[in-house]
Amino acid sequence: MLFRSLVLCQRNLQMIDIALKIYAADYHDSYPLVRGAATAEVSLSLLVPRDTTETSIFTCPGSAARRLPEAQPFLDSKISYAYYMGHTTHDGANDMLLSDKQIDTRPRRTGDQMFSINGKRPADNHRQFGGNILFCDGRAEPFPAIAPRDLVFSNSVVLVNPKP
Repeated sequence: MLFRSLVLCQRNLQMIDIALKIYAADYHDSYPLVRGAATAEVSLSLLVPRDTTETSIFTCPGSAARRLPEAQPFLDSKISYAYYMGHTTHDGANDMLLSDKQIDTRPRRTGDQMFSINGKRPADNHRQFGGNILFCDGRAEPFPAIAPRDLVFSNSVVLVNPKP
């Protein structure tokens, strides 16, 4: 069951990536950017309903989050994914774009905790078994709870988690 939720979560991230690319095609190759956004919902809600009407993709199948109403912006609701806000379609393939919610919003160095290590909040979409990261090239990869390598981002990018 856990492996299945990780795979379905990767599918969700890749479906959101498609909506992000559609959005960027209309906005000079820029992904949603809302200055001062405190949560991922603020920026990612801009995708609905124009770039996707499927809102179920914003809820990780491994999380306990409620299903969102279809084709409705979810600014006032809660999603499961963190967003690396500030990217464009021209950024590098290894730049991170989305992930399961993380324990906090700082860059990671090898050995830093990213996701829950005990299955409890925060960052517990997949209990203590880590989470997924979607990169700018559309590739989604599973990661353990502890960062296996440096995962840093530029000063022009801000990681915003979903609402707690």
